[in-house]
Amino acid sequence: MMASMILIGSLLARRIPFTAERRQLLIAIIINVAMPCIILNGVFQTEIDAEFLMLVLLIFLGSIIINCLGVLLGWIAARGMRVAPDKAKEMALLSGLGNTGFIGIPLCAALFGPKGALLAAIFDAGLDFTIWTLGVMMLQGEKRVSFRLLKELINIPMIAIFVGMLAAVMHITPPQSVANLTETLANLASPLAMMYIGMLIPSILKKKQTASLHQLSMPLIIKLLIFPVATASLLHIFALPIEVAQIIIVQSTMPTLTLASILFARYSKDEEYGAMATVFSTLVSITTIPLMTMFCFYLLAK
Repeated sequence: MMASMILIGSLLARRIPFTAERRQLLIAIIINVAMPCIILNGVFQTEIDAEFLMLVLLIFLGSIIINCLGVLLGWIAARGMRVAPDKAKEMALLSGLGNTGFIGIPLCAALFGPKGALLAAIFDAGLDFTIWTLGVMMLQGEKRVSFRLLKELINIPMIAIFVGMLAAVMHITPPQSVANLTETLANLASPLAMMYIGMLIPSILKKKQTASLHQLSMPLIIKLLIFPVATASLLHIFALPIEVAQIIIVQSTMPTLTLASILFARYSKDEEYGAMATVFSTLVSITTIPLMTMFCFYLLAK
């Protein structure tokens, strides 16, 4: 299904030019409408009690720790290849940070239902925290977290998490029409996100590829193969609740983050390298996500 939706997006982009304005419109719909509705739909259909709040805390902290370890793994591998420090930072971020929002949340919703989608959104919040603190500090070379960076964490999905959880804790039940609306709009997330990835493919393939094979393949191998296995091994040692462990494993198998090209462009880095890594890792992940998920679940159960 992922491959089919990506193919549809690619075919559309060949017939209708995927301009910057259209790209921004599609991103706005996904991030500001579909993603918040997935989160709110998860809140509306999940019983929020003390036990669930503990799961939320575990998955948020686990997300930050595991994503930072992924970046560290990529950094060590990149420096072992003797690449320049700036390029090593880019490779490290591509190796450790995944597309846990665009693909991860809709996929967890399909696999685990609304509760799984909500926990996946919490994991994505931890990844966002990592991006706008550790990630930006690495790209900018700063050694501290500024208030300006923390402001980047305030976005519509984050607000949806806060408002939804607050309403649930206060036992505020939305009208049935609101619940039905959020459920309907939540179903937009997966197809729109996949078609967006597909729409990027024709423009990327037309560009001259400046990244060398080893610079492109190393982050993809770590992100899609090594990182999920390392995550499953770590989870096996700490024996977290099965719901938390399953969400973290699925999120760890995601391709590299969609924001890569945007981050690299914003902080004067190699935008094309980030875009190429995003597109190619997403295409390869159609095969690796189910394979690595099954293998990591097996390691977790041993």
